Amino acid sequence: MAIELGLIEGYYGTPWTWEERRRVINTLAPHGYGFHIYAPKADAFLRRRWQEPHPAEEAAELTSYSAFCRDKGVRFGVGLSPYELYRDFGDEAKTALAAKLADLDRMGLDDLAILFDDMRGDLPDLAKNQAEILHWISGKTRASRLIVCPSYYSDDAILDRVFGQRPDNYLEDLGRLLDPAIEIFWTGEEVCSREYSMGHLARVTAQLRRKPFLWDNYPVNDGPLMSPYLHIRAMTGRPASMAGHLSAHAVNPALQPTLSCLPAITLADSYRDGDAYEYGRALERAATEVLGEQLGQAVCRNLTQFQGFGLDRLTPDMVSRMLARYTAIDHPGAREVVAWLNGDYRMSTSEVEAS
Repeated sequence: MAIELGLIEGYYGTPWTWEERRRVINTLAPHGYGFHIYAPKADAFLRRRWQEPHPAEEAAELTSYSAFCRDKGVRFGVGLSPYELYRDFGDEAKTALAAKLADLDRMGLDDLAILFDDMRGDLPDLAKNQAEILHWISGKTRASRLIVCPSYYSDDAILDRVFGQRPDNYLEDLGRLLDPAIEIFWTGEEVCSREYSMGHLARVTAQLRRKPFLWDNYPVNDGPLMSPYLHIRAMTGRPASMAGHLSAHAVNPALQPTLSCLPAITLADSYRDGDAYEYGRALERAATEVLGEQLGQAVCRNLTQFQGFGLDRLTPDMVSRMLARYTAIDHPGAREVVAWLNGDYRMSTSEVEAS
């Protein structure tokens, strides 16, 4: 069954370069990836400083990239996090938001995602206030698709511990109040779900009164706990039968753009092959396609060290040998491995909290 696949660039940490984004789209578009939502947490003009316009140079890059995506047949979108806007959506906030939406429209949006994640949520009338904001936005934006990330976008109790206890019936109220044309992101039973069951997706569909727009937090590897690992393994726990339970499937990639393409391609293979999908063979094929035979074989051989051991459990001798191996290969994927081995992708808690 066909499913709309795409990227939601929603990680913490150093954003990809525009050249890297273009390279990723050139790699994934032939595999059916049809949208890219730009929403790196480090872009302050989409988060804490959302009321300010992007600097001219960055706005020009976004506009150029939007045109590039369209030329490739890929929808371009932006994820805007208007920080705690639902606490005071008065005239001043509406004026600022209207100006921001106009700025984004000038860049050329197909998709607009309004992201209420990573904000306090234990507030009265949360669903009602958020629905009001979204309906107001829907009348202002020129984007043809509007998507919202709820404050509580997973069953995971960690959201309640960090952002306050979710209001009773929050999902049901949001689904009931929200125009059915507005899509809703969902990450699953966990923030980083290891698998998805049809029963879970059916239950969430009933709560939201629409099929969830899946925000898949794999292979993302941001933050202090995940950044010491390279998430390269093929997709598992995402059977092709999910397609009938989703409106779309967005992948949140890793900090390493080239290496992120490996699991992303295997997801397309899983949907295409159904019960015939073999994740090991799918990874080998993707690694050869993206990295070439020599580098692809090396990455597959070191998979346990990259994703099982992680940096903190590699011995100095192991690191030395792998650095020698990957430094000798002239390829963006090899350079990402070298940077990871050198600790360049490590993230601290303070980096996350500052975003």
